[in-house]
Amino acid sequence: MIVLYPAPTDPDHFREYYVSTHVPLVAKLPGILAWRYSFDVKSAPGAPEYFAIFEADFADGAAMGAAMGSPEGAAVRADVTNYASGGSFVLNYAVQTS
Repeated sequence: MIVLYPAPTDPDHFREYYVSTHVPLVAKLPGILAWRYSFDVKSAPGAPEYFAIFEADFADGAAMGAAMGSPEGAAVRADVTNYASGGSFVLNYAVQTS
């Protein structure tokens, strides 16, 4: 899973709330294997600009679906409007390795 965040109206609030409140909620998702985020996002020329990015790893799509369908997942989804005034874009994909 990847979540892309466009620029918020209050970047300082986003950073503080995200780190102190939202990330601890994410850490409680059942079945989450790893997660990471960054506020240092660089876009290619002409591509949309993003303020932050989040990535999460799950064993498979079913595990991700179960996590996001859990009470913890509902809490994570409901919390987004508390900091992401610019909205968010969620991408889900199966990882292919060589």
